[in-house]
Amino acid sequence: MVLRLLLLLAGLLRATKPAPRCETGQETLGQCQSVQKAKCVDITLSSCTDVAYTQTMYPNFLDQKTREVIEYSSEYILISVLHNLLQGECNPDLRLLGCSVLAPQCEKDKVIKPCRHVCENLKKNCLPAFDAIDMAWPYFLDCDRFFAGEEEGCFDPLAKLRGEVDVEEDLPSDLPGTFIQFKHHSYSQMVSTLKKTASKCSHIATTYSIGRSFEGKDLFVIEFSTKPGHHELLKPEFKYIGNMHGNEVVGKELLIYLAQYLCSEYLLGNPRIQTLINNTRIHLLPSLNPDGYELAAEEGAGYNGWVIGRQTAQNLDLNRNFPDLTSEAYRRAEIRGARLDHIPIPQSYWWGKVAPETKAVMKWLRSIPFVLSASLHGGELVVTYPYDYSRHPMEEKMFSPTPDEKMFKMLAKAYADAHPVISDRSEHRCGGNFVKRGGIINGAEWYSFTGGMADFNYLHTNCFEVTVEVGCEKFPLEEELFTIWHENRDALLNYMEMVHRGIKGIVSDKFGNPIKNARISVRGIQHDVTTAADGDYWRLLPPGTYIISAQASGYSRVIKRVTIPAKMKQAGRVDFVLRPAEAWPNKLLRRSMEDMYDPYDPLELFDPHAQHRQAEARGGSPPGREKPWWWSYFSSLGLHKPLWLLKQR
Repeated sequence: MVLRLLLLLAGLLRATKPAPRCETGQETLGQCQSVQKAKCVDITLSSCTDVAYTQTMYPNFLDQKTREVIEYSSEYILISVLHNLLQGECNPDLRLLGCSVLAPQCEKDKVIKPCRHVCENLKKNCLPAFDAIDMAWPYFLDCDRFFAGEEEGCFDPLAKLRGEVDVEEDLPSDLPGTFIQFKHHSYSQMVSTLKKTASKCSHIATTYSIGRSFEGKDLFVIEFSTKPGHHELLKPEFKYIGNMHGNEVVGKELLIYLAQYLCSEYLLGNPRIQTLINNTRIHLLPSLNPDGYELAAEEGAGYNGWVIGRQTAQNLDLNRNFPDLTSEAYRRAEIRGARLDHIPIPQSYWWGKVAPETKAVMKWLRSIPFVLSASLHGGELVVTYPYDYSRHPMEEKMFSPTPDEKMFKMLAKAYADAHPVISDRSEHRCGGNFVKRGGIINGAEWYSFTGGMADFNYLHTNCFEVTVEVGCEKFPLEEELFTIWHENRDALLNYMEMVHRGIKGIVSDKFGNPIKNARISVRGIQHDVTTAADGDYWRLLPPGTYIISAQASGYSRVIKRVTIPAKMKQAGRVDFVLRPAEAWPNKLLRRSMEDMYDPYDPLELFDPHAQHRQAEARGGSPPGREKPWWWSYFSSLGLHKPLWLLKQR
């Protein structure tokens, strides 16, 4: 009896023992351990191994207590398949953001929350992609609940994507301001160099991103203008694009050097550079394919293979990934009165695989009224110009000119003639095969291919683009870069100055209000350009006498005779004042630019899954479907499927 009383008393004492006190910071994780404080552990989640930190702590913010529990959760499965569901949009950004919640950063046995502003910015940009596939925003990416403000001490889970983790090697502080380091730049070094250059010339330069690569790297642009970040009336827009094929690296390095050169020479008062920047808005995109570059860089300088790194991380050749508008142009050329310009993107194009890098360029072209462009490639020494696709598809080498053949030849020669090697008459050198042609050739006559960027520029927008093959070595040794720069420097500048050839002006009504999307036509050239938002336009033309007309929906046409002198190197000013017309003739392809683009164009709506939506519109999906198409991704979860991803009706 006494023994029973003692045992009962001991049980009561154990039952009334005070609860263990939670360690500081453990309540945040929903954790309270009675024996020992939780400690940082290495990250072993396969979908989170590329985060910018190495350790985490369990339980996480969702009170998931072990790695195994996390790996079998619907939240983890979602971040693992998001790149497929959204076809690369917003990834790996969303995956890394999810990892910052499922496997939060841990330092000195303390958990650090991800920054709220990063979450808010990503949600703003990516919510349309979720809406497009009829998916709700994930609850565990609630920016108020699981994220912290900078004043609370947070970390940026996307810093690695911006090239902010790897630090560029320090250079001596006594180097002159004009110093250019002729080396191969990694992605992070490129970003750092562009940002430092923009900071050094902040009154005339800025950096921005046109989008992300498939693996999430920013496609960085450095811009030079007297008003960075803004289009200025009558100031033409120019762009260079490099590294479209990741293993063709010379163009990338040339544009990095060119950015530094423009900045330093402007500050030194170089009149040519100051005139160029004061009168032109210049955009330099050194690397359109940073994912492919990384693969090529693993092989090292001196590797000149034709395969490794050429394509993107999706195994796509970007210069074959644009819409084929050239075939449509050939079809229209047979129709009397048809225009070979501003051809809309066919809906069938979106049924295929479109790289995020390609979409980024297309949206960039829609947002800025570019006039002139060049894409820098490697493997030869020649300048090619559109069309790149043969008039007869079965002909691999067939001269296939655009309506602007004379202007394109003039543009190509502007680069070739200023390049000391291309203009060298010796046939026993790199590019010697093109000596008799003056170092230039029609693209389709060299070799025909479809889906090219140059043809797309010309047929979908106002922009004229040529392709410059800057050398026979795709990935030369570093000691060769200085010579390559000096061979191309004047050619790069000379070509940029060509943006000022032809005519420019403003189209307005009788009250002086600008008319957007008015058409500027040249008699005898079956290709129009259109006015920008401020009513300004630029029409590249070689010297000669032309009949120019301006017209817009609801206005009568105005015609002028214009002569461009042979020695004139600045665009002539030709303005038009349009008066209202009683009726607008219903002629083929005379629609305004607002009508030229399909209002349901996936590019405009940022909808990477347009093909699913189209299938539904055609009756391809059963009516009253209870679950969306992506629900099958979570079939293995049984009763634990993510109902929180279903939108509330």
